[in-house]
Amino acid sequence: MFNVILFGPPGSGKGTQSEKLIAKYGLKHLSTGDLLRSEISGQTALGLEAKKFMDKGQLVPDEVVIGMISSAIDHNDKITGFLFDGFPRTAAQAEALDKLLDLKNASIAIMLALDVSEEELVKRLMKRGETSGRSDDTNESVIRARIDEYHAKTTSVADYYHQFDKVKMIKGEGSIDDIFLALCQEIDTRL
Repeated sequence: MFNVILFGPPGSGKGTQSEKLIAKYGLKHLSTGDLLRSEISGQTALGLEAKKFMDKGQLVPDEVVIGMISSAIDHNDKITGFLFDGFPRTAAQAEALDKLLDLKNASIAIMLALDVSEEELVKRLMKRGETSGRSDDTNESVIRARIDEYHAKTTSVADYYHQFDKVKMIKGEGSIDDIFLALCQEIDTRL
């Protein structure tokens, strides 16, 4: 099983590149937000547990999220691998994910991080805000705060995977195809 973490701040092109990587490599997109919604709508034990926290405005504990990921892996045992999106967000989550994957005789092959300048991110998000209908894409100070929060939270995850030489920074500026080619080159060296 070939597992990839794709990281990038809001506006980095992560969504666009995720779709292309999933199509090329046959990976299963694993978004914790989608997992939470699916488990809750399915009224699974984990979904009901998560809903209790969410209804109180609290973050869903890591153990519950890891349980959902474990379930997703078990229900997709015939796939090539997973593309993790939005998880892990902390070093503790990264460590828990590695332990879970180890139990399933798998691992994270690489963490690909899209590197885009803050000014380019702001420009992209403001442009996206013109058509997306997302209010958080129309206010420059909100956009900058989201970018700062991303960097503050994810630095520890990159640091964690750096110790295993699994982090590759990819220039996230240029054409969609050039960025995709750079991502594919990193993946291909590990397949």
